Amino acid sequence: QVQLVESGGGLVQAGGSLRLSCAASGRTFSRYAMGWFRQAPGQEREFVAAISRSLRTYYTDSVKGRFTISRDNAKNTAYLQMNSLKFEDTAVYYCAAVETGQLAWVPRFSYDYAYWGQGTQVTVSS
Repeated sequence: QVQLVESGGGLVQAGGSLRLSCAASGRTFSRYAMGWFRQAPGQEREFVAAISRSLRTYYTDSVKGRFTISRDNAKNTAYLQMNSLKFEDTAVYYCAAVETGQLAWVPRFSYDYAYWGQGTQVTVSS
């Protein structure tokens, strides 16, 4: 089992940047695929980005070229670098993890994931 704690959210002007971090407990972080999701007020949770154990990545179209997901297995941490932020990126961002034996699997659906963080608020002012 793993516990996830997000940090790095905040208030930023449109065009600015933030880096979210997701710190995971335990000693087997490298066995997990990691993902980021977000939920805006009144909307369903949506997929943002994911990274496999072998560092394959996948992004939703609206963030391609602006967001970068990465991981540091030595630090048990996943990151989401968000550049050129837009008002519509405003949401609570959640980190998610799933243990898998598949090195290249990049899970893109919320039901793929077994563990979730508590979320961190990102607010982009226009």
